[in-house]
Amino acid sequence: MAAVKRTYPLYSDTERRRHEAFALMMHFAARTGLTAERPVARYLWTDAFAVCNLLGISRATGDLRCKELALQLIDRVHHKLGRHRVDDPRSGYISGLSDEEGELHPTIGGLRIGKLLAERRAGEHFDPDLEWDRDGQYFHYLTKWMLALDQAARATHQPRFNLWARELAGTAHRAFRTHPRGGKPGVIWKMSIDLSRPLVAAMGQHDPLDGYVTTAQLRATAWALAPRAEGPALDDELASYQAMLSPEDWTTADPLGLGGMLVDATRLAQLVRREALPDLDVIAALLEASLRGLEHHARHGSFKQEPLQRLAFRELGLAIGLSALDLLDFELQAAPQHFSDSSHLRSLLSALRPFEALGAELGEFWAEPANQHGRRWTEHLDINEVMLATSLVPEGFLMLPTLL
Repeated sequence: MAAVKRTYPLYSDTERRRHEAFALMMHFAARTGLTAERPVARYLWTDAFAVCNLLGISRATGDLRCKELALQLIDRVHHKLGRHRVDDPRSGYISGLSDEEGELHPTIGGLRIGKLLAERRAGEHFDPDLEWDRDGQYFHYLTKWMLALDQAARATHQPRFNLWARELAGTAHRAFRTHPRGGKPGVIWKMSIDLSRPLVAAMGQHDPLDGYVTTAQLRATAWALAPRAEGPALDDELASYQAMLSPEDWTTADPLGLGGMLVDATRLAQLVRREALPDLDVIAALLEASLRGLEHHARHGSFKQEPLQRLAFRELGLAIGLSALDLLDFELQAAPQHFSDSSHLRSLLSALRPFEALGAELGEFWAEPANQHGRRWTEHLDINEVMLATSLVPEGFLMLPTLL
């Protein structure tokens, strides 16, 4: 498919970005079988960002089609990734529930990644390269889907989306949490589709952090939207993830990880300002770790390579994170009394501000059609275009809509 043309000279920059993001999302919706008669392709990470993008565009423009598409996408994901693969001898919902019960609780067994190849069988040789293309369940993909469902709950005021997110959160905590003898609990990177065995037992660097931030948001939404809601309260899960947090291990040079920390800091700031969570100095630790990683890139010129040597979606993750600094600034200024050391946070924010230009440069670089012809762009077309759309209109992914 031809690259999206950037031809909106008569619009303001904000309008232009929305038009480009809308075009990208419509291409994605058609290409993956959401709005066109094509083979259905669902991938949990990409679809989570897509739901947030569509909800954000709808909120910004009043275009109800985008909200409807977001809800349709949620339904498609649950019916595709919440059920066994067509090449699997098993059938039905991966939770084992009947079709009728599965419709009511589509996430309670988790959700498949959506990889091309079937999962590695029990006892089968582990090939680290091949494993990237094999199905299963990723913890950090599940947290992204929890977020997408929660944003849908806030956009529609329908508690069932938050219930599905909390049921997924409860299942993920039970299945992925490790209990090493004499060691600190952690989170398994990848589990089998039925959550019966680890496929990759190592822990993602920021997985407990993802669990902590996401669980806190789901709990806050439940309190605001349906205080007596059924389903997991998530108090124990939140405490469990909090006990796993290790700020000393968060520093990374990975652009996607850096962007994720900035996003998490902004999510936490929104929750702290709304008194849904106390400030436990996690935000400061995230900003400090982000600053170290960004300074590393500044020293080594990591973003000067040719497009064929780079992964767009990872760099766009950083662009999204850097675009959150304005929202973070707003939260800190709106209620400084809720933050344990707002002056320190503002100092860290000031130190991060010079890197905003890098975020804009990365977004502009990958929006140029000339940089979208390489193999690394086309092989990851869906995730690249959806995350490019997020970088253009990040509000749907970053902002926590208020529930009045």
